Amino acid sequence: MNTFAGPIRTDLAHVDTWIFDLDNTLYPSTSRLFDQIDVRIGEFIAERFNVDCQEARRIQKSYFREHGTTLNGLMTEHDMAPEEFLDYVHDIDFSPLEPSAGLEAALTALPGRKLIFTNADVPYSRKVLACLGVAHHFEHIYDIAAANYVPKPFPAAYDTLIERHEIEPAASIFFEDIARNLAPAAALGMTTVWVRGDDNWVLPGNEDAKPDYETNDLVAWLHAALGAS
Repeated sequence: MNTFAGPIRTDLAHVDTWIFDLDNTLYPSTSRLFDQIDVRIGEFIAERFNVDCQEARRIQKSYFREHGTTLNGLMTEHDMAPEEFLDYVHDIDFSPLEPSAGLEAALTALPGRKLIFTNADVPYSRKVLACLGVAHHFEHIYDIAAANYVPKPFPAAYDTLIERHEIEPAASIFFEDIARNLAPAAALGMTTVWVRGDDNWVLPGNEDAKPDYETNDLVAWLHAALGAS
């Protein structure tokens, strides 16, 4: 069992709100969970528009780059209702996820409240958190529906989060695996941490993001911040 030596690191002493992205942030990208979603997004597009897999992939990634998420592209370009899409793409095998004692210990020790900020929806997020065994730590799940289907990295999603949950950006920290999604948080005054995976996509804006911290291991980073021994 991990023990923590004392108060949190001085450069993080101002933080009272810990905001976490979900996929490939709270769990390692090596679980390949999001790969399943990626495949199902392509299947959904291929079936909906009667196109082959190659064309579906082109549409999927084009919408992701231009609209923040594929869903936002489908809603914007085709006036598609989101529920059918979300239900389909999140119907996956969650067995690669398992509880993390290290994550549980870190979340228990972090001072202040914790929130999820995700472009996924609440039902899916609850399943992920349940598999990880950490759902009880999070005060709120701020999902794509709560953001009025405006996804990260559009600033309106962050503005709504701050207003709805009475967050002081200067006293907050945001963890995210896609670097471009950190830029709006930084502009608001949040401390930012890029949780780099093994397959971070080269996206417009990633190269311009300047996070305060970078790590390829969220749990190790949190433990170091807490003075693990």
